[in-house]
Amino acid sequence: MTNDPSAAKYQIRAHIVAEGVIDKPDVVGAVFGQTEGLLGEELDLRDLQKSGRIGRIEVDIDSRKGKSEGEIIIASSLDQVETAILASGLETVDRIGPCRAKIEVVSVEDIRISKRQKVVERAKEILSRLQDESKGVGLDLTEAVRKAVQVEEITTYGPEHLPAGPNIDQADALIVVEGRSDVLNLLQCGIKNVIAVEGTSVPQTVKDLSRGKTVTAFTDGDRAGELILREMLQTMDLDFVARAPRGSEVEELTQKQLVKCLRNKIPINQYLEMTGFESTGATRGPMEDRAEGSRSEGGGRPDRREDRGPRDERGPPRRDEHRPPVAVPRALPLPSPAAPPATLPPELQHYFELLGGIENASKFLVIGPDDAVVHDAPVKDMIDFLVGYPNPAKALIFDGIVSQRLLDVAQEKNIGTIVASRLGPVGKMPENVRIFTRQDLGGAR
Repeated sequence: MTNDPSAAKYQIRAHIVAEGVIDKPDVVGAVFGQTEGLLGEELDLRDLQKSGRIGRIEVDIDSRKGKSEGEIIIASSLDQVETAILASGLETVDRIGPCRAKIEVVSVEDIRISKRQKVVERAKEILSRLQDESKGVGLDLTEAVRKAVQVEEITTYGPEHLPAGPNIDQADALIVVEGRSDVLNLLQCGIKNVIAVEGTSVPQTVKDLSRGKTVTAFTDGDRAGELILREMLQTMDLDFVARAPRGSEVEELTQKQLVKCLRNKIPINQYLEMTGFESTGATRGPMEDRAEGSRSEGGGRPDRREDRGPRDERGPPRRDEHRPPVAVPRALPLPSPAAPPATLPPELQHYFELLGGIENASKFLVIGPDDAVVHDAPVKDMIDFLVGYPNPAKALIFDGIVSQRLLDVAQEKNIGTIVASRLGPVGKMPENVRIFTRQDLGGAR
């Protein structure tokens, strides 16, 4: 239903009931006729309509069973007082044609409020769409620039055309990942000495590169990543191992997660000791250990073939062969794992018996305050378990190498005794942690 556009300030709505059948012209005529002279010359409906100060009188009538009922709508551009007088004047109409009738004003609405609400709602829609479009343009632009930079930086290397960063030849260190997406993610974080093996079979190009550089294998934290890592262990020289968090992939990690994983990389021999994996390839000790061996031979690079010896006789090279001695306090004589000397305190005899029971099992045992085993699990989960372990622990027994990270965690968790296979290179010995190993039979650390 439309109204005169010039009368757009208020809208009078009235309900009409008549005792008979009437039509729209009857209602309009009754309103004009019965209000004429009632409200004064200034509010005469005919004059107001001619001047455009009120709109057309819109009537909607429905007649049923001899009665009529409907609605009257009048648009007004008068002020509030005049509009209210006009509305009350409508209620004086009591007869329409031959029928008795009653008109009751239902409401007087401010049209500007309704328009204002529509303006607000529409403005919200427009602003929301504008912001979404602007946000999408910004994201698209950022992504486009990032991809353009990545495409410029990523290269192919070797006859196998392996995805790689631009600094492969110049860098002394090399990071080996699984696929192209991993390379792109590391390039995005500014790490450019990276190459992908693109599958479970290690290409010859990567094998050749690994012989002259410090190599870190960085694989996904799933079963496929473990299988690819085992292939690398058997076919190429590795110095360190880094893994994505369990269930995550390298390509999904944020820059902070990538840097954390690479900082927490594990020396290869310690990784083999912790996981129980076997290395049948050219796996070696870290570069710093090999560099010290080079200095002892007059500055030349040591012959790794001679250093490793036959695999079936010696197994993986021990990382501690070139480790400088660490000044540590002397304690009780170390027992052999099979039969601890009777001179040891019963507590330590019990610990070494437990160590002998998990030999070559790559397990760790947590000893409670009553000297009972309260937890046992694979060594690979040891650090994460201890960090989140809420209960007090008296001792830790495991078939592996004591690292600086383990000592820091033990000191933080107030673990007073550690019994292990060997002591690795550490820079700081905690005062409140005793370390007993079977690495040197001459004494305890």
